[in-house]
Amino acid sequence: MTPLNTLTVIGVGLIGGSLALALKRAGAVKRVIGVGRSHANLDEALRLGLIDAALPLDEAAREADAIFVATPVAQMPRVFAALALHAKPTAVIFDGGSTKQDVVDAAREHLGAMISQFVPAHPIAGNEKTGSGAAFAELYEKRKVVLTPLPETSPQSLEKVSEIWKTCGADLRSLSPEKHD
Repeated sequence: MTPLNTLTVIGVGLIGGSLALALKRAGAVKRVIGVGRSHANLDEALRLGLIDAALPLDEAAREADAIFVATPVAQMPRVFAALALHAKPTAVIFDGGSTKQDVVDAAREHLGAMISQFVPAHPIAGNEKTGSGAAFAELYEKRKVVLTPLPETSPQSLEKVSEIWKTCGADLRSLSPEKHD
């Protein structure tokens, strides 16, 4: 995989932090920006080396080549609305939500023309721990990640997100959002 210049992780907990660590370990990203609600969690993510900087969502979106939305599903509509205003037109956007149809509905409503840059995904991984301190680079190794690309998803976005997950060691599967749920 050609290294990403900047990855923004929105929600630096077990899921988002583990993706950042796996990509850093593989040398697949030069810089990781973290976005979150808790300053304490972001400070911990900085201390642990999960992220290189913590920025507000608008700034982090403007700088990112790839954006991983690892928030609870209920927060995604607000995040997508902000990304539509601030993300680069070349940035790929993907999520780690456990449900897909509601995420896709929110993306279609809020991302507008950027929907072609969006690749819905569901990593089948995790444990009972939360927060940045729970992240570990091996979380996705030999674990299934279900991609649910949309008819609007560009082939380039799908290829980039597939490369990201493969670099993390994931075993990729593909389903429609309807079949996933």
